[in-house]
Amino acid sequence: MPYAADPHASPAEPQPLPRATPAWRQRRGKLALAALALTLGACGGGDDPPPPPPPPPVTPTAGCELDGSTGGQAVVLPGDPNAPEQATGYAPKVTVYSKTYMAVTNNPVSTKAACDVLKAGGTAIDAAVAAQMVLNLVEPQSSGIGGGAFILHYDAGTRQLTAYDGRETAPAAADENYLRWKSTADPTAPLPNAQRSGRSIGTPGTLRVLELAHRDYGKTAWKELFAPAIKLATDGFAIPPRMAAAISDSATVANIKRDPEMAAYFLNPDGTPRAVNTVLRNPALAAVFSAVAADGADAFYKNGPIAQAIVAKIQTTYDGNTTPGVTTLDDLANYQAKKRTPVCTTYRQYEVCGMPPPSSGGIAVAQILGIVENFDMAAHKPTLVDQNGGRPSVLGAHLMGEAGHLAYADRNKYVADTDFIPLPGGTWDTMLNKPYLSQRASLISTTGSMVTPVAAGNLGDVPLAPSMVEERGTTHLSLHDKYGNVVAMTTTIEAGLGSYHMTNGFLLNNELTDFNADPAPGGVLVANRLQPGKRPRSSMAPTVVFKRNGDGSRGDFYMTTGSPGGATIIQFVAKTLVASLDWGLDAQQAVSMIDFGGSNGAGSAMIVGGEHPNVDTSTPAGGLPGDNDPLVRGLRNLGHTVNTAAQSSGLSAIIRTTIGGSAVLVGGADPRREGVVLGDTFKP
Repeated sequence: MPYAADPHASPAEPQPLPRATPAWRQRRGKLALAALALTLGACGGGDDPPPPPPPPPVTPTAGCELDGSTGGQAVVLPGDPNAPEQATGYAPKVTVYSKTYMAVTNNPVSTKAACDVLKAGGTAIDAAVAAQMVLNLVEPQSSGIGGGAFILHYDAGTRQLTAYDGRETAPAAADENYLRWKSTADPTAPLPNAQRSGRSIGTPGTLRVLELAHRDYGKTAWKELFAPAIKLATDGFAIPPRMAAAISDSATVANIKRDPEMAAYFLNPDGTPRAVNTVLRNPALAAVFSAVAADGADAFYKNGPIAQAIVAKIQTTYDGNTTPGVTTLDDLANYQAKKRTPVCTTYRQYEVCGMPPPSSGGIAVAQILGIVENFDMAAHKPTLVDQNGGRPSVLGAHLMGEAGHLAYADRNKYVADTDFIPLPGGTWDTMLNKPYLSQRASLISTTGSMVTPVAAGNLGDVPLAPSMVEERGTTHLSLHDKYGNVVAMTTTIEAGLGSYHMTNGFLLNNELTDFNADPAPGGVLVANRLQPGKRPRSSMAPTVVFKRNGDGSRGDFYMTTGSPGGATIIQFVAKTLVASLDWGLDAQQAVSMIDFGGSNGAGSAMIVGGEHPNVDTSTPAGGLPGDNDPLVRGLRNLGHTVNTAAQSSGLSAIIRTTIGGSAVLVGGADPRREGVVLGDTFKP
């Protein structure tokens, strides 16, 4: 069965591969050199639990080198039998330290592309552009130019934080039943379903939002930033383990075969999925990158061959077996990325800033923090703290889970694209002020769990029904340049492989399925219903944290983090923030820590990620999975339903601190994915 929170979950997960033998490891080292050359670096992976101890830190010979050390994080090359499956595996990683610049993405090749830009004097935004184009190749199942993105950018010179909204939009000709009916005259479901029909495809925003941010804060020429991806697409790259897993199961293969372009790219001539380490080239995408590099995002959005191909693919019927979308060339030409005001709130001695609507991530994370601020979280630190973050205390996890239930209840009812549906009171302060969150916190007991699902808070006469959309996956980038600028960017095509529509070598999103398909369940309107030109609600939560000055004003940059993971992103980010801000864990420990939290969803189960080496998922006689684990057992004793399925977060974090009187960067990449930390690293 697929893991509940896996953004690329499939009906039949491949079985974990056996551990490498010494002989195989010796052979693998020879194979690795060839793979390294093909991929401009190495694609990482991880072990199936239980993992080996983390390797000791080593000092690389130069910044941005994927030489097997990456500042202490061992790279597992493509094809390594210890590489994780999509939602399984955990490869412990050690903390990385850099002097002035740092890049963390979910794939080593894209991390290297970003790091090379930073090393050459580029800005964090420059690095984001280069990394996103490379991710389009090595992690196409998660993000790309056929999708959308949210960016938080901190300008160290002006100390200003800007939110950039590159979320996809619904076409102008869509109506509120666009996802659930073929038409008003034919109220039957789209074929083959909403996700795989043309109805799910929103007007992409990634290129427009990157171009907007680059115009404001770029230093390296736009054209130069596409060179790494163009070279990779032209010369070829070895398919990384997660990409191979995303296309490998039979149901996915059947969906891929519906689109001839997808089939030609992802499948062998005999219809079998291309395997890990297969050298893949993408000349069509190289041509798109070249056009956009030369002429800007207009080459993608204005009436030209790329835009025409996008519209044609959205409107295709695949011999009558697919309901087409109604996107037009005007929808592409009229798309606009937007600058928005970040959601910033105080948390103890910090200021925590996140993405505003149409993302719910910033508000929901802020609510969780604002609720647990009413408790002494420092008194509920994890135990047995190790490089993997130790084990959260039962009460600490309980408080976070209960706060999550309350925050998701408000999110589901009140948050949507505020260009269409205002928040209660017309401001997020209604949901984030201290008295309101204190009142919500008073609903939490330290001796037992709430009866769930809980109701949204009473925020006035807001006649809205809750929206319970199951969101999927994404990827995240954390970047810090030598000038002190910071980028937190979460980027997506929604589900694994998006809508299963491909054109010119890139996949198109299925982002519109983040809308509630039924606009008015029970006759009560949903805030997150589809409307023409509207942006679907998201859970993406790029986050930037500052210290607070004595007078309460914004102080120095302290931390940035974010994660993929669909609706679970909010829980992943919240636990990472509390792990760092309250429990004093470093960037790697906070990221590595057990994924846990609550979302007030179906069954209202708390998650405790069973992929983690500090979680015992064994089943005692007559018990449930995880009953032998003290954290799981303790939460169940408090009345929680606990889901121990493996999680597939892709967290990253960069923390600015002081060592030996000098400011340094401390980085962490999620052991559950392929990413690594690179920069001008050193061993403290």
